[in-house]
Order: sequence, then structure tokens, then C-alpha cells
Amino acid sequence: MSFNARLRQTCAKKNSALCIGLDVDLARLPTGIPATREGVVHFCREIIEATHQFAAAYKPNVAFFESMGMWGLEALEEVRGQIPADVVTIADAKRGDIDSTNVHYAVAVFDVLGFDAVTAHPYLGAESLEPFLSRPDRGVFVLCRTSNPGARDFQDLRNETGERLYITVAKAVQSWNVNDNCGLVTGATYPEELAEVRQVAPYLPLLIPGIGAQGGDLPATVQAAGTAAPMLINASRSILYASNENDFAEAAATAATKLHTDINQALAIAT
Repeated sequence: MSFNARLRQTCAKKNSALCIGLDVDLARLPTGIPATREGVVHFCREIIEATHQFAAAYKPNVAFFESMGMWGLEALEEVRGQIPADVVTIADAKRGDIDSTNVHYAVAVFDVLGFDAVTAHPYLGAESLEPFLSRPDRGVFVLCRTSNPGARDFQDLRNETGERLYITVAKAVQSWNVNDNCGLVTGATYPEELAEVRQVAPYLPLLIPGIGAQGGDLPATVQAAGTAAPMLINASRSILYASNENDFAEAAATAATKLHTDINQALAIAT
């Protein structure tokens, strides 16, 4: 089964488009959770167990674990092992280098850590991403129109025909999708641009950050993305840190339940 086929199946079976980002900040761990490997793994396990029924995907941010040093990478491996098999796992690693280097990134993310998908940069072109793209059962979410304010610095630049760079990227990734395993990262903070991306790449899955702490408009985002292809609406801090007390797991479940419900209501309107 191709990655995109599995994603479609997962979202349908779980009736969910919710992706929960595991951006574990040691400074924000709830009261009583130590800033150790054991503490991080315990925190993530509790979050996963509390929110699993509402989620279609989990997206650990690799940088947060790397910043913890060697034990952080060990924690990442353990956390990956805690995620149930009926959801999709995405390594938010934003990899991108020449193809000979990406061979090793692909092995690390897909084979060593066992993730189903990875986020990646398109800047070095199609051949550089071939080590990821050549794996039909693994997904590649390519950065297209990101949610941060500085996205405009390069992504809005126009070529000689007047086409903006993020549209050029979307068209390119659409053409790379020969193995049905490509997707795009498009931020909820720019729904008009997201709608433009959807027009030129109507059937690619979208990984959409920016809802929650970044303040993206959920109904506008879902309307812009449409329902012809899967979308994963990502939330991290608003769920992970819904409480900094002993009830953090229950608070995470409450936040995930609400967002899951809100997403499905928006999808019903957009259908």
C-alpha cells in the first residue's frame, strides 16, 4: 500500500484529520515530570494514551529531542515505539541535502526510527529527494507555504511568468508524486495561499500547521483545503501544554476532543 493510500484509509477509519505534534520542551514539562529521558518518555506516553482515539497522526519534532543530547534521541526512539500502529507517524525533521546525504537521512528516519513519513525541503530539487520519494510506503511532506511570518521572504517571490515560488513548488511536488507518497506542508495562517496551492495540487495530502497557538482560522483553513484529498491539521502546544499540573493528560484529552470535533464540523460544512 502506498503511503497516501494508507493515510486516506487511516483518516477514514478514525474519522479524524487531527495530527498531534510532539514538541517536547523540557522547560514546559508539567509539575512533577523530571527533565530526563524517563520523564520525557512518560510525558509523551501519557499524552498519546489520552489522545489516541482522536488522532490520525502524531508528529514528533526531531529538533526538540536532538536538543536534549544523546538521551533525547533515545527518548525519541522510545516515544516512536509508544505510538499505536493504527495512526500515521511523521518525523518533523525538515530534511534536505544532496541525494547521497539524503540516503542516510532516509535510513535514519524510516529504517532506524521507523517513521512512516518525514518533512523535507524542496530547495535542492527532485533528484535530491529521490531517496525519500523512492519509498512508496513512506511519505514525504514537502515544505510549500509555511505558517511562519518570515515565509514571505522567499516563498512569495515571483518567477519570470509572475508565478510565486510556493506555487512552483506545489506543481513540482505534484509531478513527483509517481509513487503516491508526496504531500505538502501548508500553513493555516495563510488560508488564501493555501487555497491557491490546492488549486494546482488538488489531490496531494496537506500537512497543515498553524492551528492552536499560532492562531490559524480553522474553518477558513478547511474551506481552503477542500475535501478531495486528506489533510492533517496539526496542533502541538495547545494540546501538549493544556495544563502544567498533574492533570496534563486529561487536559490534553479535552483539548484534542474539542479540536477533533471542530475539525469534523468544519469538514462537514466544506463537503
